[in-house]
Amino acid sequence: MKNFVFISPNFPENYWKFCKKLQENGFNVLGIGDCPYENLTDEVRNSVNEYYRVSCLENYEEVYRAVAFFIFKYGKIEFLESNNEYWLERDALLRTEFNINTGFRLKDVKKIKYKSQMKKYYAKAGVPTAAYCLVKTLKGCEKFIAEVGYPVIVKPDNGVGANDTRKINSQAELYDFFQNRQPVQYIMEEYVDGEVVTYDAIVDSQGNPLFETGNVTPTSLMDVVNGNGNSLFYIVDKPFEDVCDAGRRTLTAFGVKRRFVHFEFFRLNSDQRIGKKGDIVALEVNMRPSGGISPDMMNYANSTDVYKIWADMIAYDSTLTLCGERFYCAFAGRRDGKTFYYTDAEICQMYAENIKLTGRVPDALSPAMANVMYIAAFKTGKELEKFYSDILKTI
Repeated sequence: MKNFVFISPNFPENYWKFCKKLQENGFNVLGIGDCPYENLTDEVRNSVNEYYRVSCLENYEEVYRAVAFFIFKYGKIEFLESNNEYWLERDALLRTEFNINTGFRLKDVKKIKYKSQMKKYYAKAGVPTAAYCLVKTLKGCEKFIAEVGYPVIVKPDNGVGANDTRKINSQAELYDFFQNRQPVQYIMEEYVDGEVVTYDAIVDSQGNPLFETGNVTPTSLMDVVNGNGNSLFYIVDKPFEDVCDAGRRTLTAFGVKRRFVHFEFFRLNSDQRIGKKGDIVALEVNMRPSGGISPDMMNYANSTDVYKIWADMIAYDSTLTLCGERFYCAFAGRRDGKTFYYTDAEICQMYAENIKLTGRVPDALSPAMANVMYIAAFKTGKELEKFYSDILKTI
């Protein structure tokens, strides 16, 4: 029986499903988390063979000792994974120190976590990226802006999601940024006017996709986070051919193997310095599944089980799990404090045949996904648009 260490099997709340499918494929699943055992849900408890509680997952020494304990008790660890952006560097360090060869190691971290480092691999893939400079001096940034013009985007070079990402529209805002920035390395990029589209895939040990899908974010995640707005995105009924082409070339350039990935691109809304309207431009790679409830949405959109496909990839390097009828699967997140035209009960009644799931968004995910979520499946784009119009309509 092979041993799989899963970091934080209890969060996000749906990630126990990865563990359960591994168990069903014959793995000894060993969980490490900071949630007290008695507070774990039954689903989490039943999806791991043993759970090692640490006082804080941020404490590397504690997590290191947990892995060492599992090796002492069970022997060789074949896999270690969290499927979580926040822990990717930690996962790589643990794999390196314990000589676990199935996954990215410390030497790979820069290319998968630092946005400036991603640029060279996108170039290798033949996918254009926004012009950039690393933020060092005010004079250097002013010189860059003289070349590309306002607005520009600044964000941590090594960051998670849209956290601390902002649009700078003027000299005054540039000065304000320099006075109030955090003590981290920032990257500054030319502004790209585009709709965010993604390539999501489960990839085998040779870099071949076993499953492909994608999502569209009609509103900017940066605006949702910084503007305290509502949130919406949807899984497409079938992936776009041009996005799949860019995604597959990106897989090859980054040397991705045995992973669930979420690659973000822009589809240009207009002719710009970087390309023509409709062109695909790279945004960033995420070497983990799309966040939060997205894997369940992929299941609803494709009538499949991505948790099973991922576990099959780990166990067998292939899968017999197929996709069925296709749908658009919509996510709508309502922000607390706003007065909506339709109540929760009215929305649930109006879309009773379409809604798959509703509920509160965990606080850790609410900056990007708002506070109350609605997930629904539709056969047509017209139905999808009507749903968004109704659910986000305010008084």
